[in-house]
Amino acid sequence: MNKKPSKGEYLEILLKSPKTVFSTKDIALLWKSKTEGAVWVRLSSYVKAGKLIRVYRGIYAKDKNYDRMELATRIYTPAYVSFETVLTRAGINFQYYGNIFVASYVTREIEADGQKISFIKIKDYVLSNTMGIEQVGEVAMATKERAFLDRIYISRDYHFDHLDVLDWDKVFEILPIYRNQRMNKKVKAYFKDYQKNKIS
Repeated sequence: MNKKPSKGEYLEILLKSPKTVFSTKDIALLWKSKTEGAVWVRLSSYVKAGKLIRVYRGIYAKDKNYDRMELATRIYTPAYVSFETVLTRAGINFQYYGNIFVASYVTREIEADGQKISFIKIKDYVLSNTMGIEQVGEVAMATKERAFLDRIYISRDYHFDHLDVLDWDKVFEILPIYRNQRMNKKVKAYFKDYQKNKIS
């Protein structure tokens, strides 16, 4: 049975979902709605009544306690949290950034509900490869090894503060997905430095 929800069920479906943030596309699928217009009308009335919050163009949250990382990965999809957001959390970089850094198909800096989000464009064949990407609840997030490689892929020269926490076997396992000779050399150079520092 693929019947549409009854009037009182629309909001309930969203509130029961494990997601804290929804795009209009997500909502249309959950509501089995073929017309986006009807979805917009219903959402507008929920926002006006204070039952949902509009956090960005076409993005809605259940309440103010939504997951900001989840928001960052819903705006332009496919996308996953990476770069400095993961590197700082893992202790590879010491500098704190208020922005959430996201790998996506566009390069853009936006602010949504007071949160700065930096989208960094990476090639489709890298973006669609899930090696080194974990699903943490509703958020796709790079492992520290993937975030390290993503940063090298984007930046010619970059200083990492602490490479001891990396699993180098995993680094070299993920490296081929980038198909990039410059990166191969650079990663080997970082590995050499890491080994040197370890000995000294």
